[in-house]
Amino acid sequence: MGKTTFVGAVSEIVPLTTEAMMTDASAGVDDVGLVPHKTTTTVAMDFGRVSLDRDLILYLFGTPGQHRFWFMWDDLVRGAIGAVVLVDTRRLADSFPAVDYFEEARLPFVVGVNGFNGEYTHGEDELREALTLGPQVPIVRVDARERESVKSTLITLVEHALSSHVGAAR
Repeated sequence: MGKTTFVGAVSEIVPLTTEAMMTDASAGVDDVGLVPHKTTTTVAMDFGRVSLDRDLILYLFGTPGQHRFWFMWDDLVRGAIGAVVLVDTRRLADSFPAVDYFEEARLPFVVGVNGFNGEYTHGEDELREALTLGPQVPIVRVDARERESVKSTLITLVEHALSSHVGAAR
């Protein structure tokens, strides 16, 4: 769904990636029915870094959504300001567990709809309904390959996290 690409597009360091070629062993584990040209998969997590200021660094973790990786999520959200749920509308159901997790954890998140070649097949209202998102959750269109698009998504996340924190403090 573009997590490795998303992290790599904006990281100021060479990102640590854990992409591996898909083999017959992944049959039945990684569903590629709707993305038949997919040849690699993330086998752990990706890591990158963005300095927002001299003393303020944003660490980026691209974590797979498959159930077998959920054990990492509890550790990753400790100290996190928020999350981006990167959505591939061809595989929308794959996003449900992440949305549920971040809602349950009460971690601010934004939904980044990954548009391939500028193609966004669903409107915001359709996505909000399909993912059962409240109006407070920002939905942004992003092309995970484009640095400025990813940067804009992260700015939206930081702004949302700040406004959520301020709202909760009142």
